[in-house]
Parts: sequence; structure tokens; C-alpha cells
Amino acid sequence: MNVPKARIQSVDALRGLVMIIMALDHTRDFFHSAAPQFQPDDLTRTWAVLFFTRWITHFCAPVFMFTAGLGAFLGNRSSGFLWRRGLWLVILELTVLRLGYSFNFAGPPLLTILWALGWSMVALAVLMLLPRRVLVAVCVAGIGLHNLADGAQVKGWFWSVLHRQGLIQVAGATAVVSYPLIPWIFVMAAGYCFGPVLRMEAVRRRRVLAVSGVVMSVAFVVIRAINLYGDPRRWGPPHLVLSFLRVTKYPPSLDFVLMTLGPALIWLAWADGREFGKRNPLMVFGRVPLFYFLGHFYLLHVLAMVCAQVYYGHSWDLMNILSPPRGYGYSLGAVYVAWAVVVVVMYPLCVWFAGVKERRREWWWLSYL
Repeated sequence: MNVPKARIQSVDALRGLVMIIMALDHTRDFFHSAAPQFQPDDLTRTWAVLFFTRWITHFCAPVFMFTAGLGAFLGNRSSGFLWRRGLWLVILELTVLRLGYSFNFAGPPLLTILWALGWSMVALAVLMLLPRRVLVAVCVAGIGLHNLADGAQVKGWFWSVLHRQGLIQVAGATAVVSYPLIPWIFVMAAGYCFGPVLRMEAVRRRRVLAVSGVVMSVAFVVIRAINLYGDPRRWGPPHLVLSFLRVTKYPPSLDFVLMTLGPALIWLAWADGREFGKRNPLMVFGRVPLFYFLGHFYLLHVLAMVCAQVYYGHSWDLMNILSPPRGYGYSLGAVYVAWAVVVVVMYPLCVWFAGVKERRREWWWLSYL
């Protein structure tokens, strides 16, 4: 079995930062009164604070994918490890995460981030066998050109899995694809290709990180401003700023990837070489992201039911995040309070689990968590 190399603090800290931010979006799903009524990027109904509460969480999924690719390179992961862990994540999506949504298995499963992460790892197990220059070209083409297929009228479940959200039926089984796989596969592979940068001498490494981040950020602004390609949603009045930033996540457009990964690389350049204490929340959450991710869903669900019992006098039993009761919900301020509670409660749990992983290195199966 491959022995992972020393972890890089800045990468763990970035991952931990987006884990904290991610919990805000899921807290909004469970608690906000507007969540079942309209999407926070619906410019006919939203307002600035709600819009940016959702917008800031757009950084999470691309960073998950990109840092997973970085981790595959930095940890010297084999193809065998990647496809096994990828399939394990798909299983977790269909079982543990699905149960976290509603505390039951009723209805078709929703295929979300763990599904996309898992199959992207399986794909990376094959793609990493390509020469690096070829893989770089494949990643650039996959991320940059996939929006050419936005208007494609392709029928069948396979296209939904790859590039279009929707309900699929395969062999009598039904599921809802929330995260089509393209271009997520190429975002993760791009992280793998970027791995050697983290092995460079410090000054050069920070320069490459910063320049790459700035170039991607500027590219986003330029391509978005041209307003012809890069996202199926065009921007314009009356909400110029909000519509400019309202880019497509499902599947992530070229603009979406540039908008999110550019600032993430700039942040990595800033964090590179800085010392983060072992108990720093960024480090704690960043070292056990899967444990945090799954655990915070269950904590959110229980907290929502307790609050509903106290506030409404009814916990609605196994309340489903996807279809809360009519009239249910709280203010956006309450969402932020609940978010803070979740992060604070998850911190000691993640400290404990990180300690277990550190003390029990002989338990090989912990590398899958």
C-alpha cells in the first residue's frame, strides 16, 4: 500500500475553509423560510444578502474536486486506491448521505456531490495513466469546451449522468441526477495535473499559484463580460452585478469554474508558508472533510427537528430537507445562528476523529474516510 506523503497545511486549510462555508448552504436548506419556495439566485424574488449567502458557497464543490485531485498526486495515490475510494463515495451517497436528507429511504435517491466525487475519482484512476501533457490538454478542453453542448437535445439517462440534470431510469431504478459528471471529472484531473506546482521551491510555487489564480479570475471577468460564451445564462439589467455573478453550477460552466478556482488559487498563494496550529478549525475540518461532511448533515437534521418542536410544537417526525412542511422556516438571521451552532458542535467531534486517524495509522481503512 502507498504511504501518503506529508500533508501540505495550506491545502488542508483551504479545504477546511470551504467545509465551514459549505455548512451555511445546507443550513439554509434546512432552516430558511424561503428555501422551499424559490432559489436564492432567482433574481425576480431574491435580495442581495440571500443571493450572496448562496453565492459564497459556490466555491465549495470546485475546491472539493480540485483538492481531491491535488491530494491524489501529493499522496502518491495509485489507480487502485482511487477507483476503490471512488466507488466507496458513491455507496456513501446512496446510503449514509441519502439517509441524512430525510432519515428514511423513501423516494428516488438524489445524486449529489459524493456521487460526482466518486465517479470523478474512478475516471481519474484511468486518466492519470495518460502522459501529463496530454492530460492537461484533455482537462482544458473538457472544462473550456463542454458548454458547446449546452443546447444539445440528447435523450437517455447516459446524457443526464454526463451533462444534464434530471430524472433517470435505469433497469427499473429511478434517481435524480443533481451533479452531472462533466466537467467535474476534468476539474479533479486538473487538480492532479497541478500537483507538481506544490512540490516547487517556495518562492516559485507562490508565484505560480498567484499568477494562475489571477489569470483565471481575469479570464472569468473578460469572458463573462463578452456575454457570448462560457455560461448558458446571459447577464444584464436590471440587476447587473447579481446577474453577472449568477453563473451555472449544474453542470458547472466555464465561467463558474474560473470564478471559483481563480480566487481559491490566490488564497492558496497567500496561505502558503503560513503556520496553522494543529487545533486551528481550518486544519481540523480540512483533515477530516468526509467525516465533517456526513456528520454535519445529521446534526443539521436533528437540530432542525428540535427547533421545529420548540417553535411550532411539532417536529414533523422525519422531516425531509427536500420537501419541508408548508409554512415551515425561519429568518435568514436564524440561519446564520444555526450555522454557527453546527460548526461549533462539529469542531470537537472532528478533533476527536482526527486524533483517531493520527493514532491509528495501522488501520488502513481509515484512509477511505
